[in-house]
Amino acid sequence: MTTTQTEPKQRSTRAPSAVLLGLLGAVVFVGLWWLAMIVFGIESYLAPTPLEVFDAFTREGPYLLQNSLVTLTETVQGFGLAVVLGLAIGTLLAGSRLIEQTFMPTLVALNAVPKLAFAPLLVAWMGFGPGPKIVLVVLMCAFPIVLSTTAGLVSTPAELAEMARSMSASRWQMFGRIRLPGALPQIFVGLKVAMPLAVIGALVGELFGASEGLGFVVQNSGTDTGMQFAAITLLALMSIVLFYAVVLVERLTVPWFKGTTG
Repeated sequence: MTTTQTEPKQRSTRAPSAVLLGLLGAVVFVGLWWLAMIVFGIESYLAPTPLEVFDAFTREGPYLLQNSLVTLTETVQGFGLAVVLGLAIGTLLAGSRLIEQTFMPTLVALNAVPKLAFAPLLVAWMGFGPGPKIVLVVLMCAFPIVLSTTAGLVSTPAELAEMARSMSASRWQMFGRIRLPGALPQIFVGLKVAMPLAVIGALVGELFGASEGLGFVVQNSGTDTGMQFAAITLLALMSIVLFYAVVLVERLTVPWFKGTTG
């Protein structure tokens, strides 16, 4: 049997094993958490046991699900805008050395400003709707996408560029057929870094001013640590699902990249 024939079988067996290993890691984490609660005698008003978190899920399941959908919507919308802006800005920076030298220091300075400082201002400017949360998501995750796009587009092998010029390829043909496909692996690195940051951005926005969302649940649960940890658990699960959604898109878009690095 050839290598190309065995590859699909290896992938089909690798996926279930990866899921099982992930579940095993989660079980081990919960077990260590529960053990720490017992050994150190931590009171439930400081941190809940896994059983108390499960009880919060069963008690307030529809309420938590409704607020999860709010946070998920804000995260996906903000991430989509960040992808569009990041790809556009990264392409501009990669296309002109002058533009990169002019604007890259400003982008670095903006990225260095703690995003927490923008949250109260955005609420004052835009109100308590989804707008401030979406803007915070964009601020949190646009910069990694800009950097990865710029790095990917400027790393086109010189021999490929020379070959395209020798075939009289136009600037757009060189970009669409050589530079962009070659940059995709690097771009997806930035997208995978940015995806968890998008969830954090939505959460920060909800903590500073919201009437719904998982951040609102965390802030308004008072001493009900079980409810707070249930919301935090949903945020963690959301990050995992969205991250691996980006990984799936990567594998469908650049399947050859896994093959060349395996």
